[in-house]
Amino acid sequence: MRYRLRWAAMAITLLGTVGAQAQSYPSKPIRIVVPFSAGGPTDITTRNIAPRLTELLGQPVVVDNRAGANGIIGAEVVAHAPPDGYTLLMATASVAAINMVTYRKPPYDTLRDLQALSPIMTTASLLVVHPSMPVKTLQDLVALAKAKPASITFGSAGTGGTLHLLLEMLLHEAHIKITHVPYKGAAPAVADLLGGQINGMFVDLPVISPYVKSGKLRALAVAAKQRSQYFRDVPTTKEAGYPGVEMTNYYGLLVTAKTPPAIVKKLHDAIVAAVKTPAVRDKLMEVGADPKTMGMDEFTRFIRDDIAKWEKLIKTVGIKIER
Repeated sequence: MRYRLRWAAMAITLLGTVGAQAQSYPSKPIRIVVPFSAGGPTDITTRNIAPRLTELLGQPVVVDNRAGANGIIGAEVVAHAPPDGYTLLMATASVAAINMVTYRKPPYDTLRDLQALSPIMTTASLLVVHPSMPVKTLQDLVALAKAKPASITFGSAGTGGTLHLLLEMLLHEAHIKITHVPYKGAAPAVADLLGGQINGMFVDLPVISPYVKSGKLRALAVAAKQRSQYFRDVPTTKEAGYPGVEMTNYYGLLVTAKTPPAIVKKLHDAIVAAVKTPAVRDKLMEVGADPKTMGMDEFTRFIRDDIAKWEKLIKTVGIKIER
């Protein structure tokens, strides 16, 4: 009886401590880990929403870039952080879903180690090339690749990520060979593309839109079911004859699993409110993104379904990464 009373007292104390933490949260700066390099679409999206989250939560929300291994390094930081709500992850489809099936032994499990909060936005990807390339359409690119196998170089944000998989889909469907050059994020890949060190790449709209609009890069196709409202003159990959080369990327915030429910709810509500803010929505849409939020359970189901979808697709493409 004495032990039962002691355990009951400990449980009440613990619950009281957790409740007090949730009530006073946040009492210090919150960190959003961006698992890619600065200047890329994930970084841009995070920096667009962080100031508004700072206003809503009453504490500084800072951005921490931890690039490498297709987002695994940054995701691992958050997965193993204290579950106190002070370390968040800005994830993409690559980080939340694709890494779960392309890596044989990923050091984190999205559904086990992380709590989904809400997406921020979705975006399509453009297939772009350097203007020096003698191609005007996707069909031209395929013809050139067939005439000169493996001589064309395409960058990506990392092996096994969304941009790499789009390339693999094209190679598989068009029966061509293009040399893949992986980078630690989209920003350095785009920098080399602008400089002519690589010939092209698939890349999300938030980082590439300004360069296409200014003519510094040429868009051949959008990897989506429908044309982008931001680039209506650019045909879809389906229109170009490659319907299997298509995907919609998403950017969303997650927090360490086992974070107290009251803190999780406070974070979720602040994220939804931030995305609804006209100034934030305008910034997202300016770079070609489509603002989108979900409930926490809905976002968790969405990620679970996305993992299953990519598992099927990657079996077809045949990508596996040792770790």
